[in-house]
Amino acid sequence: MSDFSIFDGHNDLLSCLWAEKSFDGAAFFAGRDGDLDLAKCRAGGFAGGFFAVWVGGAPGTGPDPMATYRAFEPIDPVRAERQTLEQIAILLRMQAACPDAIRLCRSVAEIAAARATGAIAAVLHIEGVEAIGENLDALHVFHAEGLRSLGPVWSRSNIFGHGVPFNFPASPDTGPGLTDAGIRLVRECDALGVLVDLSHLNEAGFWDVARVSRKPLVATHSNAHAITAATRNLTDRQLDAIRASGGLVGLNFGCAFVRPDGIKNPATGPEVMLRHLDHLLARLGEDGVALGSDFDGTMIPDFITDASGLPHLAQAMQTHFGQALTEKLCWGNWQGLLARVIG
Repeated sequence: MSDFSIFDGHNDLLSCLWAEKSFDGAAFFAGRDGDLDLAKCRAGGFAGGFFAVWVGGAPGTGPDPMATYRAFEPIDPVRAERQTLEQIAILLRMQAACPDAIRLCRSVAEIAAARATGAIAAVLHIEGVEAIGENLDALHVFHAEGLRSLGPVWSRSNIFGHGVPFNFPASPDTGPGLTDAGIRLVRECDALGVLVDLSHLNEAGFWDVARVSRKPLVATHSNAHAITAATRNLTDRQLDAIRASGGLVGLNFGCAFVRPDGIKNPATGPEVMLRHLDHLLARLGEDGVALGSDFDGTMIPDFITDASGLPHLAQAMQTHFGQALTEKLCWGNWQGLLARVIG
């Protein structure tokens, strides 16, 4: 068990459980091969975070459909709506089955209450909102069901904007930004108290959100482009804008996003993650940095492996930063940010 409680900015557990056909979420409680299950969370001090709904692209055709997997093509909104509802239902069933273990939280007060009882605090996030139409009616329905965070796009285009493709080394300035519908979406999220995640937007989309939103700018799972020149990472100019807004960046654990060479190599030590944290802290200040693992969505360094290995990172952070700052990075900064956005 970790000495630190971890609140994590991003995981893809729900889409993995959906793909594994664990529609009741039983695999989370029984144990699974992925990064997150109840035992691993307990062992690692994983006490809460953003649980993402993500709908993948359509499989290809032929003898090996995954060989022509169309991950980055626009997806059918009808299928997106169906699978989004199915993934939200997984989380609701998990809570109903064992509310002492995991709880859907709609506010920082509910997060604190879950933590006090030992339940994992789950904040519902949608990554790429193809399930929401231009009239935004579905946004209000999802909000009523507990949605408190969304990314307008994943790394593909939709009616709201343009996602940043995965590339290295390359700039995140890859094309046009938000559409008119995307601008309306951001304004409605501001009004509802729904966090707008910048992590998969291209640079033009980032600046559109910065111009329109009156809330702190947040990238839940991104790193420093100055260290790892991946399109998914943030330039210093973007980081400075996030700081000016009172926002936050969650450190992505993905090997390809922390390694200076951009390679998916799990033989990646804590020193490169600490280097990103040093850079982020220098640009954002001690209140503007947290963790955003991307568990169950990317290749994680071997020294962490899965949620049970979080104490290895926390210990490296404590040695490097000290107890007080490590506690802020692991838990406190997310709570301060969420208090200002979702209430």
